[in-house]
Amino acid sequence: MSKALIIIDTQNSFFKTDYWQEKDFFDFKTSLGSLIYYFNRADLPIIKVLHSREDATDSPFNPDSGLVEPMDFLPTSFTKVFYKSVHNAFTDTGLATWLKRNHIDTVVITGIRTEQCCETTARIAFDLGFNVEFVTDATLTFDMTCPVTGVDYASDEIKARTELVLANRFASIHSHKDY
Repeated sequence: MSKALIIIDTQNSFFKTDYWQEKDFFDFKTSLGSLIYYFNRADLPIIKVLHSREDATDSPFNPDSGLVEPMDFLPTSFTKVFYKSVHNAFTDTGLATWLKRNHIDTVVITGIRTEQCCETTARIAFDLGFNVEFVTDATLTFDMTCPVTGVDYASDEIKARTELVLANRFASIHSHKDY
């Protein structure tokens, strides 16, 4: 069994969104940093996935914004970098082919946003036949208000919901301390 760390959308674009929140950022950086250290020491691949939308002209996710770059706390080099324009890291990126070509059968999911691109990538990875380890404390999301009900949800509640729907179905749930 060979593993790869997948770091999703941990990019400067988020600093310029109207929903960015600092409250969980330090813990996220610490957890993800620990995983990066582990994967480097074990000489296992670290994959960076960046969200890039050329069709969103006034967006921080447009490559012309100069913000579609890894956040400063991340290493300067990765085993491989992929660019995506949808909510999962597999559609039209070549990631699945690269993983299979390199005999990787387990993906370790981390990044921003827990319930969107990270969760969606986990589900697609499972459907493509990969073992999925979802490291919740190495994902980041933000407090949100449901546009339908007006109910406020804290980031911890959103993460708990993601664990609920992924566990024992699409992924095994982990902490960075498991590595």
